[in-house]
Amino acid sequence: MSTASGASTPSDLADVPVRDASTVILLRDAAAGIEVFLLERVGGMAFAGGMTVFPGGGVDLSDADADTGLEWTGPSASWWAERFGVDERKATALVCAAARETFEECGVLLAGPTADSVVSDTRRFADDRGALERREQTFGEFLTRNELVLRADLLRPWSNWITPVGEKRRYDTRFFVAVVPEGQTADGETSEAASVGWRSLDAALEDWRRGATILLPPTWSQLAGLTTFDGVDAVLAASPDVTPIQPDLYHSDGELRVDFPGQDAYYAGSTHPWADR
Repeated sequence: MSTASGASTPSDLADVPVRDASTVILLRDAAAGIEVFLLERVGGMAFAGGMTVFPGGGVDLSDADADTGLEWTGPSASWWAERFGVDERKATALVCAAARETFEECGVLLAGPTADSVVSDTRRFADDRGALERREQTFGEFLTRNELVLRADLLRPWSNWITPVGEKRRYDTRFFVAVVPEGQTADGETSEAASVGWRSLDAALEDWRRGATILLPPTWSQLAGLTTFDGVDAVLAASPDVTPIQPDLYHSDGELRVDFPGQDAYYAGSTHPWADR
């Protein structure tokens, strides 16, 4: 996207490096329609503190090496590389980071003892989950030691957003969608979340409109886009365009705002002006 009129970038923020990240939109069908699992990040965190987000985080160096001796089922690294426009090593890291972050942040494990099964109860891996969050072991080590197969086929590529130039931390985030495996329960046993919960798409957007939550543009965009689907099966069957979107920061009437696809609807509904975080 081109830079909007009036944009300016502080010199000390112009060269902030961009880190790869993976975010997973966990879905389930409910009486009220599609529901998503959302976390309110702990206030004061270096990035998106106090914001309502999907599970996810930065790619670790170990994620790129997780395929060493790791069993993997589903689309190959080359397939993911083509969808995300990256090389196979980075594609592997993005998929592994998506599965790792989902397990760390909400206890949902996209893996099983065989290529066509999935863990039904993750509570027995509670200690491993804590060790992963503390970076005392890698995701590949955890899966290999427990003879688990990474179920890449349970993930679908969804979108790609890049943090605007001018932010203190920047991420090139690939969004995935996934359904919580039968028998597993998403929870809030993570140091990064102040609260968690399932919300219907309409309820999540209404919370935002009335100022009960704060949604960054990428989160809002995913929620709004999912309202066009009748159910989870329709989402999983979709093949969305994953062209990167990099919003632009600009000033309007003294406020810092962001220029991105759908911005008019975002600002019309939001009670929270964009703030530099």
